[in-house]
Amino acid sequence: MALKLQLLAVVVAVAASCRPGLADPAVSALPGLPVAGLAAGFYNESCPEVEDLVLAEMRAIVEKDRTLGPAMLRFMFHDCLVRGCDASIMLKSRSNKGEQDAIASYSLRGYDVVEQIKATVEAACPLTVSCADIIALAARDAVYLSNGPRYAVETGRRDGKVSAKFDADNDLPPPFSNIVDLKTYFSVKGLGWKDLVVLSGSHTIGSAECSTFASDRLYNFSGKGVQDPSLDKAYAAFLREACEPGLQNDTTTVAMDPSTPYEFDLSYYRHVLGDTGLLLSDQALMDDRWTREYVERMAAAASPDEFFADYAVAMTNMGRLEVLTGDSGEIRETCAAYVD
Repeated sequence: MALKLQLLAVVVAVAASCRPGLADPAVSALPGLPVAGLAAGFYNESCPEVEDLVLAEMRAIVEKDRTLGPAMLRFMFHDCLVRGCDASIMLKSRSNKGEQDAIASYSLRGYDVVEQIKATVEAACPLTVSCADIIALAARDAVYLSNGPRYAVETGRRDGKVSAKFDADNDLPPPFSNIVDLKTYFSVKGLGWKDLVVLSGSHTIGSAECSTFASDRLYNFSGKGVQDPSLDKAYAAFLREACEPGLQNDTTTVAMDPSTPYEFDLSYYRHVLGDTGLLLSDQALMDDRWTREYVERMAAAASPDEFFADYAVAMTNMGRLEVLTGDSGEIRETCAAYVD
C-alpha cells in the first residue's frame, strides 16, 4: 500500500509539473486529465431526466431537514477520498470491517438519502445510473441549494464491490491535521494545494461535533492541557459554552461557519483569516504560503465568483479519483450491499 501511494505521488508530481502556467508544481489550476468513460451528460440518452430527478429529491430533502444538504456534501468526500468515487461507503460489513465502521465515518449521515434518491432514479431508469454518480450529483445539488454554484458534474462512474475500514482509517485526513499532513493526504490522491484550500471551503456550510475539535482546540492543545493559542479568545469562550471538557464522543454540534452556516459563501475564509476556524485543519491553511494567500484573497473578495469557479474545478478533480468506468464495477439496484 505504501509503495502504491509513493508511486501515485510521483506520477501526480510529474503530471502537474508538465502543466503550463502553474506557479507551483502541486497546484491544480485546471481540471486534471480527463478520465475515459466520464463525461458531463453521460446519461443523456439512457436516462435523460436523471439530474432533474436528483435535484427534485434533494430539494424536498433539504426543505424538510436543511442539515442534510451539508451532510450530503460531506458524504461525497468520504466516498471519493477512500478507494475513489465508487459508492464503497454504501457497502456494509457483517464483521464491522467496512468503511462505515471506520472512526472517520462515526457521525456520517446520508445513507438513507442516497437510497431514497436511488429508488426514484431506479423507477425511471432501471439498472442504469450508479450510486457513485448519485452521490456526486447530490453533493453538487447540496451546494446549489445552499446558494452555491450548480457546476457541471461528470458522470459515468460504476460502483465498487470492496469496502475496507483500513482504507477509511488511513485515507481520510483527521480534523486535527496540520498543513504538512493535509497536503500529503491530498497529494497522494493526486490533488494539489489549491484543491485543498478550495475544497476546505466546503466548511462554509454544515456543522461538526464537539468530539472532533474540543480537545485539540479548547482543552488539551498538543497534549499540554491548554487552549490552542491560535484560536480567537472570544470564539473559544463561545465554543466552551457548547463543548464540555473531558467529554469523549460529545455529539453536541457547532456550526462550521457561525455567520452563515447554510449559505455557500466566502465567510468561511474570513473566519479562518480571523482565527475563528473551527477545526485545527481549517486554521492550518494559514501555515502555508500558497493556501494562506488564497484564504486572504477570498476573505477580501467582494464577489464569490472566483471561489465558485475554483470550486467547480476542484470538485471535478476530486470526482475523477480512482473511478470505475466501462466494464469495471457494477450498477446495483440498491446501493447498500454486504461485502461479507
